[in-house]
Amino acid sequence: MHNLLIYMLSDYFCCNFSLYFQCPSPRTILLKKCPLIRIKVPHQTPTPKQSILFSRKKAMLGGWEMSGIVSHGMEKKGSCTLSRVDSTTCLFPVEENAVEYYFASDASAVIEHTNRVIYLEDDDVAAVVNGRLSIHRIKRNVGDHPARAIQTLQMELQQIMKGNFSSFMQKEIFEQPESVVNTMRGRVNFDDLTVNLGGLKDHLKEIQRCRRLILIACGTSYHAGVATRQILEELTELPVMVELASDFLDRKTPVFRDDVCFFISQSGETADTLLALRYCKERGALTVGITNTVGSSISRETDCGVHINAGPEIGVASTKAYTSQFVALVMFALLVCDDRISMQGRRKQIMQGLKVLPDNIKEVLSLDDEIQKLAEELYQQKSVLIMGRGYHYATCLEGALKIKEITYMHSEGILAGELKHGPLALVDKLMPVIMIIMRDHAYTKCQNALQQVVARQGRPVVICDKEDTETINTIKRTIKVPHTVDCLQGILSVIPLQLLAFHLAVLRGYDVDCPRNLAKSVTVE
Repeated sequence: MHNLLIYMLSDYFCCNFSLYFQCPSPRTILLKKCPLIRIKVPHQTPTPKQSILFSRKKAMLGGWEMSGIVSHGMEKKGSCTLSRVDSTTCLFPVEENAVEYYFASDASAVIEHTNRVIYLEDDDVAAVVNGRLSIHRIKRNVGDHPARAIQTLQMELQQIMKGNFSSFMQKEIFEQPESVVNTMRGRVNFDDLTVNLGGLKDHLKEIQRCRRLILIACGTSYHAGVATRQILEELTELPVMVELASDFLDRKTPVFRDDVCFFISQSGETADTLLALRYCKERGALTVGITNTVGSSISRETDCGVHINAGPEIGVASTKAYTSQFVALVMFALLVCDDRISMQGRRKQIMQGLKVLPDNIKEVLSLDDEIQKLAEELYQQKSVLIMGRGYHYATCLEGALKIKEITYMHSEGILAGELKHGPLALVDKLMPVIMIIMRDHAYTKCQNALQQVVARQGRPVVICDKEDTETINTIKRTIKVPHTVDCLQGILSVIPLQLLAFHLAVLRGYDVDCPRNLAKSVTVE
């Protein structure tokens, strides 16, 4: 019956079958095109490297016995009684050693119980019968690995605890000085100004020969691509497309063998991004993953990639993953232009900015009380407009998304260059407006947009460089952030918006970590 059901179902699913309503009872987990099921086994497992082998021979490993499944349902001593579909093994405790199996979609759900995990693949069936675990394959494909390894999670319980913070989102915002350091650790050498991304090493020559870069993502990860597009174009001297995965698939965008396609996802399981990855692989493009989850579908299916090392992110609204994705993409740009003499001055400038970035983030976080007071003035409003241009258009989009996600206020990120093409009609003395104006190539044009807003009786709050005396002396309400190199300024300007969204949600009485209708990992279309 299970086999028939699997073939009738399509797209993404996992099913949990029980032969009885009362526990303990036999359990069968079916998985197809879906990363949702990971089998968590307790600390008593013998070794993190031990695979569940497709073998008929029994082996004693510590207190565990592993044996093959006999075909046609013929029971053999020490084996499971389930029929073998293609190949399978059985994992169970021996003598008095206790065993527990946890089925979960994310490591954070079970880390307090165990740090040992088996990742299932598409078309796997995991069955637990009388305390024995067996893994079956619905069908055999060429290249299928004959084992499922038991892996050890590099995560500690305190990483997913709130500590002294009121919510996970608040904790993750304040973790950003450490998370960006972790993204750079072991990769950026500030002494000799070099970048080493081990995950790209074997494909670097191919990347440097490509004709186009395509960044594909959804939500916050998409904004990280938009934020770094300009510096990628500048340092690589290649055209860079940034695509929403769903729209990319709807358009059936032409992709060629000399393209390099990046797939950015915090979870590594985003459904549309994963489908776009498979679409690009079918067309022969080199695929690169930028994820925060080791062993995720995107990290396994891409040709190479970069793990951002931001640490577990529990809150649905992404914060530290965004800034780490931002840094990872900047590091990639620095790596690609490493041998270009004409870029060395610019590279040095950016590397110096990366070196002081953690301290700059700490300085921005010290503005928390000031931003909370601003939230107290805005939390009863129904809408807010966020305007900027150049490097800070992505900051506007990301800030608006954060406010939408957790406060349920209407918010819109607006490209300041488009102000006169429609959005200016929304501006009046009652409409809250936040503008991002930094001392970069777009400064003069942003000042012009500011004047247009003020002329319509708007009362903007301006996030600006603390050294920008012109703006500070002109505008009544400013949030002053440290100055850094232009391509990294977006990291410092987005954090006040993250804090603002957090305080607005708290004041409006909403659950910051679990906004309505949203999930942390969007694993369905």
